[in-house]
Amino acid sequence: MMKSILKYAAVLSVTASVGLGTASAQECLETQFSSKTGQTYLNAETKLMVDEDPAGALAELNKLQGIELNCYERGAVLRLGAAIKVQNGDYTGAARDLERALADGFIPADQAANTYYNLSQLHLQADDKVTALNYMERWIGAGATPTRDQNWQLAVLYQQTDQDRKALPYAERVFEADGPNAERQVYDFLIFLYDRTGQLAKKAQLLEVLLARNPTERKLWDAIAGDYFRADEQRKAFEVQKAMYLAGLLTTEDEIMRVVNFYNQFDVPYQAAKILEKEMNAGRIPRTQEKMELLVNLYQVAREFERAIPIIEQAAQMGGGGQMYERLGRSYAELKNWAKTEEAMLKAINAGGLNDRSGAWVLIGQSRYERDDRSGAREAFREANSRGGRGWLDFMASEDNTAVALRCFDLQSAVLERENEKKACDQVRVLGEAQMPDTCKTIDERITVAKDALAADEACAARAT
Repeated sequence: MMKSILKYAAVLSVTASVGLGTASAQECLETQFSSKTGQTYLNAETKLMVDEDPAGALAELNKLQGIELNCYERGAVLRLGAAIKVQNGDYTGAARDLERALADGFIPADQAANTYYNLSQLHLQADDKVTALNYMERWIGAGATPTRDQNWQLAVLYQQTDQDRKALPYAERVFEADGPNAERQVYDFLIFLYDRTGQLAKKAQLLEVLLARNPTERKLWDAIAGDYFRADEQRKAFEVQKAMYLAGLLTTEDEIMRVVNFYNQFDVPYQAAKILEKEMNAGRIPRTQEKMELLVNLYQVAREFERAIPIIEQAAQMGGGGQMYERLGRSYAELKNWAKTEEAMLKAINAGGLNDRSGAWVLIGQSRYERDDRSGAREAFREANSRGGRGWLDFMASEDNTAVALRCFDLQSAVLERENEKKACDQVRVLGEAQMPDTCKTIDERITVAKDALAADEACAARAT
């Protein structure tokens, strides 16, 4: 970059290394040296550019002091003086010379943009970032199109002057130019800017690109998940956590439980239960009462009652009390294993601690009802002494009444059918006994049997009265 400044000598400043007097602010219209100054300037330029002798160049240039120079000559002397100062490491002095040349109109209009850029580099060398950035902005304003490296410089300058939002588009252009194979510092810088500007979702996406290059780097996984959390993109955070688990990166109880809870949160309780049970069996999740109850909940919510039952039995034996046996009974009820249902519910009642003791008796009554133990079912429903129990009792009574009504109807219909049959037989009798069917010969006996059956049914007899 300093060689470029030496070549073009185009940066802004206010002091010259030779006494040149006051300059006009108008654009210089002169285009060449006079004969008496041209050779001296050429000698100084040769000393600097060919002989690489800045001291000799300055000595030659100083010979022009006290000589009346035209505007073209004054501009050339200022630019060459700036180049000499660059060689001597006096970047601030070089900038002052070129700023004067620019301000006094000694820089052609078509070279102004390049001058702004070179000034920015001189001020950077002098560690004046604010002024350097100001000239970079003027350079952009003059229509310049930054290269990849110039975009990077702009991004860094804006960030170093606490202007992260202005830095971001330039950093993005660098990443776009470099593509996915960009150096790690480009990734890290852009990730830093996304974090500082609160664009956490974009940060997470970029981390995912970086993760594809470094799939085992744990801190990248954690950063991605954390940023999705902070950006309130829970589903994406879940997918990252799931991938981490499947990759074997999550090993502690807290990490694994986070995955289990995620599965449950996103309505995949069966997968949550499978992971929890697997990790319990592996010893990475302790088989505590709390964890066992969670596992039972997950399997039951997933309606995996067969898988829930052995877990519930273990939890009950670990001291889960009546509530765990109650859950066992309800799981058996879902599977319609009514004998096991009653057994578990009786254990629940005996163990105590139930929130709904009457509900347990109702389920016992239902289990007996399903096994055609109607007497035992009524006993359980009465023991429940609740609306549910009374509802079952009313239902069973209704069933009994319906059964009696149907039975009585059948008995009464049998009597009526036979009496109608007798009437038909009486009508045929007038034609002679020979014309009567054999069934008519037994009709009276069959009527008596039907009436006796109706009279023998106490329930039907009670209804008749």
